[in-house]
Amino acid sequence: MKIRHNKKRNSAFVYEALVREATVAVLKKDVQRRNKAIEIIRKHFVDGSFLRRDLECHRSLYENQGNSFNLSERILKEAKSAKRLIDPTGLFKEQSALIKQINTELDSTVFNNFVPNYRALATIAQIFSDKTGPKEQVILENEITRAMSAPAVTITETGEIDGVVVKTFIEKFNSKYNDTLLKEQKDLLTYYISSFEDNALELKIYLNEEISRLKNKLEQSLSAPEIAADQAMIERTNQVIDKLGQFTSATVDEQTLLTVLRTQGLVKEIFEDGSTD
Repeated sequence: MKIRHNKKRNSAFVYEALVREATVAVLKKDVQRRNKAIEIIRKHFVDGSFLRRDLECHRSLYENQGNSFNLSERILKEAKSAKRLIDPTGLFKEQSALIKQINTELDSTVFNNFVPNYRALATIAQIFSDKTGPKEQVILENEITRAMSAPAVTITETGEIDGVVVKTFIEKFNSKYNDTLLKEQKDLLTYYISSFEDNALELKIYLNEEISRLKNKLEQSLSAPEIAADQAMIERTNQVIDKLGQFTSATVDEQTLLTVLRTQGLVKEIFEDGSTD
């Protein structure tokens, strides 16, 4: 029997929905709503809270790709053990307070926000549920471990992220692409570096906004005479647009970062050359 998924009680879904809400608010230039969404996240998902611990259990499964199948199974086992140590009554109370504040200070439409990895989040919730039957539990766990074993290019950082790391990354980028950093590229790198300290909250919001801006700019460039007259350039531009559309707020790896950095440079070059109005 399939268990009904209550997304309002899914800590990971609510977290991602709030990140989306803040992103939309940025795009609409609604500073007050953006700040309120971030304030709610920081208040309820603070280190040591039941909600934060619950979120980390979920994130260990949906933000861990590229592992061996055996390692994925071990991570799943540890995540289930950590989940069992969370006081369900305490978690329920914190979830209730979170839901109430969202409904009161934002509104219930937050829970209708599109979250790209919603299916994975719902699957993880069922895995953590004691109401899931043995057969379905095995099927769902196998599904998640296979997803975690899918190839992925990720960056793993340990220790403090300091100025030397930032400088090294920037030098590598400039050396590889023979370019000086644009303001938007510096902003992206700044958010990326600080993401190791704030749970990637500001980075996710900025990246969602920036990807939307870049896609719009590239779509505008398709009407430029120099591009419209060259089928190969049209195809390459559409490929970049499609690639940007595949990125989600779930994880940001080196491949995502470099793609966005290069696209920022491309967009700047197109519009500075006067290819578009």
